[in-house]
Amino acid sequence: MPSHSSPPNTPPVTLFTLPGPPTDDQNSFFVTCTQPSPSIYLLTFSFPPDNRLTPSSCRALLLALDIIDQRFEKGVLVTTSAIGKFYSNGLDYETVTKMEKERDMGFWNECLYPLWRRLLTYPMPTIALINGHAFAGGLMTAFMHDYRIMNPHRGFLCLNEVEFGAPLKAPMSSIFRQKVTSPNTYRSLVLEAKRFKALEALKEGIVDGLGGVDEMIDLVKEWGLVGKGRAGVYGRLKETMWRETVGSLKGEDLEKDEREEREREGRRRDERRRVEEWEARSGKIGAKL
Repeated sequence: MPSHSSPPNTPPVTLFTLPGPPTDDQNSFFVTCTQPSPSIYLLTFSFPPDNRLTPSSCRALLLALDIIDQRFEKGVLVTTSAIGKFYSNGLDYETVTKMEKERDMGFWNECLYPLWRRLLTYPMPTIALINGHAFAGGLMTAFMHDYRIMNPHRGFLCLNEVEFGAPLKAPMSSIFRQKVTSPNTYRSLVLEAKRFKALEALKEGIVDGLGGVDEMIDLVKEWGLVGKGRAGVYGRLKETMWRETVGSLKGEDLEKDEREEREREGRRRDERRRVEEWEARSGKIGAKL
């Protein structure tokens, strides 16, 4: 398998570039793989305007991961954004919601979940080099990596689903429950939509380091990551470590979701009935306390 590296102080070698599909802007939608240091594969993606996770972007990233795994020697995979302000601003929520209303679960089962599962169980170390904001599904994607290194000068990390009314699906919640060691930090992420800056994110264990490409290379060397995937068990070890999340990434079950929603509605009816019975007994019909 080929391995390429650049002499010091020269631009890194470009190993391959994946353009966007014909319906996207070919000049702005891309995934490029470079090698800034021996056996470090830097995937830089651009999905304007803010790197939303769409079927096209998920498929492009998944193909890039497959190419590196199948055609290059094991090393370290790093993902980052070519758009300075954003690592990723999450899902295209309106489109996903429309698809769910049409009973179409293809985005989850054929695009997003395969990408997340591939990252979570990738057969070499993975690093999310977070250059800017990572919100909602963008932060979830970063958490599917083994390590996170954040720009110390720009960006917030935030799960803001509570603010726009989106429930977290099973793998969206479990990945934070498994990887965030403090229950209070987990609560702040999920229930408060707290925006973490770099220094606080490092303190709370949300990220593992601060910096850009140069600092990332130094940390890869410090952590001794380059050779970790070469024994052939790295991905299998992660499958066991993150079994709960890996299992929930097998796919969304529409019938199960609908059954659970009927059960929730049944509980809400029971809650309303109990309140109405209390109001009738106490004479406080429609009371506002």
